[in-house]
Amino acid sequence: MIEPGDTAPDFTLSDQNGDPVTLSQLRGQHVVLYFYPKADTPGCTTQACGVRDRASDYERAGAVVLGVSPDPPERLAKFDAKHGLGFTLLSDVDHAVAEDYGVWVEKSMYGRNYWGNERTTFVIDPDGEVLDAMRKVKPAEHDDRVLGALAATG
Repeated sequence: MIEPGDTAPDFTLSDQNGDPVTLSQLRGQHVVLYFYPKADTPGCTTQACGVRDRASDYERAGAVVLGVSPDPPERLAKFDAKHGLGFTLLSDVDHAVAEDYGVWVEKSMYGRNYWGNERTTFVIDPDGEVLDAMRKVKPAEHDDRVLGALAATG
């Protein structure tokens, strides 16, 4: 798992519009990189709509928000349109980036084991260094925790 003080691994993924987004091209600004299990599920919708509703707070903090899931771009586009999210959602279909960040984990629900994204958020500074790693963050608390971490950076 990536920890505070580590350099955030670079990657390029397609966004909900099919356009490539490269992490290193966002240097010079804070990046909130959050991994979530699946688009348009209750917890993931709560989390994404929280980011949408606090967009002006993220903007004031000088942060770009990137949501990453194993969903294909088409599903992400529907999720974005349905909820008017207005921020970048990234498709990690082969979960390579989730694996690089240590958030592709084995889960269990109703006696069934499966693999998926652990709900984890990384706050990355303008030089590409991880400032905070928030594991298993609760969707309803996500924005307060992330914005608090951004405020603590000065």
